[in-house]
Amino acid sequence: MGKTKAKGAIPGLTKNALTVLEKRYLKRDKEGRILETPVDMFRRVAETIASADSSFDKKADVAGLADKFYAMMTNFEFLPNSPTLMNAGRELGQLSACFVLPVGDSMEEIFDAVKYTALIHKSGGGTGFSFSRLRPANDQVRSTSGISSGPISFMRVFDAATETIKQGGTRRGANMGILRVDHPDIMDFIMCKADQRHLNNFNISVGITEAFMEAVEHDADYTIFNPRSNEPAGSLNARKVFSRIVKQAWENGEPGIIFLDRLNKDNPTPHIGVIESTNPCGEQPLLPYESCNLGSINLGKMVKNGAVDYDRLGEIVRLAVNFLDNVIEVNNYPLPQISEMTRANRKIGLGVMGWADMLILLGIPYGSPQSIALGEKVMKFINDEGHAASRELARKRGAFPNFKGSSYDRPGEAPIRNATVTTIAPTGTISIIGNTSSGVEPLFAVSYVRQVLDKNILVEVNPMFEQVAKERGFYSEALMQRIAEHGTVHDIMEIPEDVRRVFVTAHEITPEEHIEMQAAFQKYTDNAVSKTVNFPNTATIEDVEKVYRLAYQKDCKGVTIYRDGSRDEQVLSTGKKEEKAAPVHEDKSAVKRDRPKALKGWTYQMQTGCGPLYVTINEDKTGLFELFTTMGKAGGCAASQSEAIGRMVSLAWRSGVQARQVVKQLLGISCHCPSGFGDNRVLSCADAVAKAIQAHMVASGYDTNLEQAAPERGACPECGGVVEHEGGCAVCRVCGYSECA
Repeated sequence: MGKTKAKGAIPGLTKNALTVLEKRYLKRDKEGRILETPVDMFRRVAETIASADSSFDKKADVAGLADKFYAMMTNFEFLPNSPTLMNAGRELGQLSACFVLPVGDSMEEIFDAVKYTALIHKSGGGTGFSFSRLRPANDQVRSTSGISSGPISFMRVFDAATETIKQGGTRRGANMGILRVDHPDIMDFIMCKADQRHLNNFNISVGITEAFMEAVEHDADYTIFNPRSNEPAGSLNARKVFSRIVKQAWENGEPGIIFLDRLNKDNPTPHIGVIESTNPCGEQPLLPYESCNLGSINLGKMVKNGAVDYDRLGEIVRLAVNFLDNVIEVNNYPLPQISEMTRANRKIGLGVMGWADMLILLGIPYGSPQSIALGEKVMKFINDEGHAASRELARKRGAFPNFKGSSYDRPGEAPIRNATVTTIAPTGTISIIGNTSSGVEPLFAVSYVRQVLDKNILVEVNPMFEQVAKERGFYSEALMQRIAEHGTVHDIMEIPEDVRRVFVTAHEITPEEHIEMQAAFQKYTDNAVSKTVNFPNTATIEDVEKVYRLAYQKDCKGVTIYRDGSRDEQVLSTGKKEEKAAPVHEDKSAVKRDRPKALKGWTYQMQTGCGPLYVTINEDKTGLFELFTTMGKAGGCAASQSEAIGRMVSLAWRSGVQARQVVKQLLGISCHCPSGFGDNRVLSCADAVAKAIQAHMVASGYDTNLEQAAPERGACPECGGVVEHEGGCAVCRVCGYSECA
């Protein structure tokens, strides 16, 4: 491109999209100044990816192809995964979103994998691992005559490395940890994230086998194996293990489950290796040292005159397959082993976003039989056209090198360029850029309230609903506020019935309908489908078990569930919150309690950026009574501010304010000098006080839960925006922050 910036604006680029691009994607100088516009970025990506055509055809019209790629992206008809947008045409040049690394059963292999993980995360990728090869805890180690610490202890090493690397990156590192259900440590693995304070850089899933599911069905025992020797190491009751998985998923959404035998049934290159793991969100099964390059078609842009525009959809599929195959060619891989394996199989993952938008434009309710049938039809079309495009590329460029012996190597079948073509990935940040719904998920809300960092309350409205409301004459700010507080439109009678029928949200769709939709897309997807099954807070453990069994029956390759309110740090909602009566530990009276002469108390040391802060919490017979702070470094602004916080907290408690309300006000306040990493990260002295109160309440058995009257949404730690759970991850729809890279 030259030194001058490309001119012009991109129609349809929203304020939120621009915020995400400026914060996470656009090129900057060493001082952090933005050096390019969105137009520059898309042109940079288009030209870089199109240049690969000249490697196969010296007479290729690279400029013409770049124009097509640019138009497809700036019309938001197709967008590649985030690393491609960030890094194409730049020095780093790492364009893949997901990788799988092997973890062998030796100290050398384990720490090689840790090193490789750090390099991948530094380059902007996420990693998946199977820890199933590691010998169980307390097993023998011949080289030292000692005993093994087991896979979970080593997972903590990977977690710590991820925490360190992500501090300075533009994309957060994320991991998937999988353990086979027949590993001796499986019960410990199922519970390894139970307290939500450990392994926070991991999604975890249990690798389920067909033999295990058959044993569950018959309430039978199944054999576990020591991976060191591959010999039987005992047996477990399958139904008890399955029940533990379900109960823990009900508690906090993890572990998910991956049907390993199904992944390998569809493994296109079994002669090269066995699939042991997936990428962090579970939709991309990969061989060890393999990476995949993902991109998504915006189905919301594929509607014309009230019908699916299959002509344009076919054009975009063909362009997208060309684009993604070119990505493999120009990619700068972080490891030579990854370059070799990726080029040998040339897997791509073409998926979709904007599915909910397409259904709304067609007037079809999400979850209805008509929507399930259309999902199958649309995905079959994309898969068929994608495979045809890949075969056309193979005629020009050759089949993928590992084609011979693959599942495609059959008499009379044309060679294919890519071992896999389709994947349904979560599209968190790129769907924000495209101003469309995420993946194949339904709308999370039609209108919702969010609290920004200055504590102002804003009402956000789905743009399609706002347009319909204005066109049909029932729009008002008061109505939007009411919808945000109510959490749904289905029983607001002043909204026309046909509008209420199609603007359904995730929590109005039954869990069974979520699975039916996932299965519809899975039927015609090479890899897997990233989809979250949303449950209301009132869902039972039996409800979750029913969905896990249904996912198996419907030939899904995995399932992730999220029960509303089952994780910590949810402070924003799509409805008004009703607080429970104060716990018996806390005073319900609004009358200030007098201080007795003697109180019992506990002191907590919190490390802050200003030095150690000692937080003393005292109780009387009623409950929490007062809080004192002492700074390790006496005097100064920090000490005086901390003392002031302590006095105000004490006054609040003595006047009947509940402790969890105090925590809510203080938690997450940040200053210029945070301290620590991961679970121990303290953002400010106020945040330290909140964390000390939390620790005390947990240790002392206080009820810290809030009753929820409507679906809850977490607050983004970076901008205060709205966080949605999708595909086992949490994504901010305002600034693009993601828990999972």
